[in-house]
Amino acid sequence: MLSSVDHRPGKRLVFCAALAACLAAAGCTLPRQAPAQTVIIEPAPASAAPATATAPTAGDTVAQLLQHADRVRGLQGAELAQEIARLNDPGAPADQLRLAMALSQTRQLYDLVRAQELLQRVLANPTQEARELHVLARLLGARYAEQRRLEDQLERQNQQVRELQRRLGDTQDKLDALREIERSLTSRPPAAPASAPNSRARQAAP
Repeated sequence: MLSSVDHRPGKRLVFCAALAACLAAAGCTLPRQAPAQTVIIEPAPASAAPATATAPTAGDTVAQLLQHADRVRGLQGAELAQEIARLNDPGAPADQLRLAMALSQTRQLYDLVRAQELLQRVLANPTQEARELHVLARLLGARYAEQRRLEDQLERQNQQVRELQRRLGDTQDKLDALREIERSLTSRPPAAPASAPNSRARQAAP
């Protein structure tokens, strides 16, 4: 019993040595401290490169085209001519629609025909870029067809008015000629009346 151990220094050393020998003989060992684990800190992944500008979506392109249509609607004269010259001979479907929108504002029949031809080129284009604009191209095509019908009707009416004016001019010329003949007839002096032969003979007798 540990309580009966003598606490004098000499005896205490002998007791400790005996206790250590007993533990060694029994194969008991003090638990060894686990080796410290090496923590490997992996480097943080490199930040992704900044994303490049993505291509505009179909909705963005249509929105830009509608803004262009609203802008060219207010152009007139030299400004409209400059815009048409700037967009001349387009290759991309979106640019073809822009030029068609500008041409439709000149109110000239041949420009409207050219605008319809540009729309047909977009509708006949099988690329993805063109297919995204087919709905807008069809809407513009229907509007331009109605505009062309009205322009044709207006042109026919103008021709009829010009023909009527020509006929009225011819009629006025004929009326003026008749008035001139009438004035020439009324401006002549009246002819002197001829004396009877028997009255002259009576005046000559004695």
